[in-house]
Amino acid sequence: MANNEINDTKRKNNKSAQSYWGEVLYRLRKNRMAMICLFILTIIIALCIIVPWVSPYGIETTNMDDAVRDQRPSEKHWLGTDKIGRDLFTRLFYAGRISLGVAIAVVFLECLIGVILGSLAGFYGGMVDVIIMRFAEIFLSFPFMIITITISAVFGNSISTLIFVLAILSWPSIARIVRGQILTLREMEYMEACEALGISDMRRIFKHLLPNVLAYVIVYATLGMASVILTETSLSFLGLGVSPPTPSWGNMIQEARNTLIIQQKWWYWIPPGICIFISVMCFNILGDGLRDAIDPKMKR
Repeated sequence: MANNEINDTKRKNNKSAQSYWGEVLYRLRKNRMAMICLFILTIIIALCIIVPWVSPYGIETTNMDDAVRDQRPSEKHWLGTDKIGRDLFTRLFYAGRISLGVAIAVVFLECLIGVILGSLAGFYGGMVDVIIMRFAEIFLSFPFMIITITISAVFGNSISTLIFVLAILSWPSIARIVRGQILTLREMEYMEACEALGISDMRRIFKHLLPNVLAYVIVYATLGMASVILTETSLSFLGLGVSPPTPSWGNMIQEARNTLIIQQKWWYWIPPGICIFISVMCFNILGDGLRDAIDPKMKR
């Protein structure tokens, strides 16, 4: 009897001790579409890492032989070649490195800025909150694409400039989300206990408040990846994003501005277009799945 009671107690303790993230992961695994999209994104990222490394062709390896230039997909060149004989299969996945890398860098920087400023605004309130939120409203009032195009045109369309501009213009959204959550959490009883114990403000913010906001930041970051990919694609298509010869999905479909290529050379623009479509769709569906998994109302 004693052993049975001990085992029952252990099972109850294990069940009650199940972590919040364990429950989130359990609910996410139940979402079949989100898991399929996660699997597809994993494959795309793995290909972007592996293919340029193992390919026999370099991204700038040219071949001006008439038999190689503008070649349709074949056994040697799975996605054909461009007008100077470069292998488009290799360039496609190297371009994926650039497009996804830009998206990750932008989302990381905007979340870093937004989380810090949003936390300070929500925790301290008063004049700190007013100043930070007024700055956020100023940035939100800018016409996003026009400002981005203007800055890229003035300072040059390098990758670093693109990342900086997109991050600086995008942080207010996540800052407002974090601020709203902090305003609610700072009134909880455990925060009163932290204050009574004399715990410093920075420790209360970064150790006791931000971990409870992290779930919302992850959902925002996942959905933000899709938005940044589309923005980078649009700017690169216009010639104001990632500039050639460095390939990105956006400047690869730039060739589609030529009517002849649209009609007769589909291998120039359809593969990067498909990669953009699949990546954006998967990030959006995965973000929705994470939101449902994190939402307490979905908990059984």
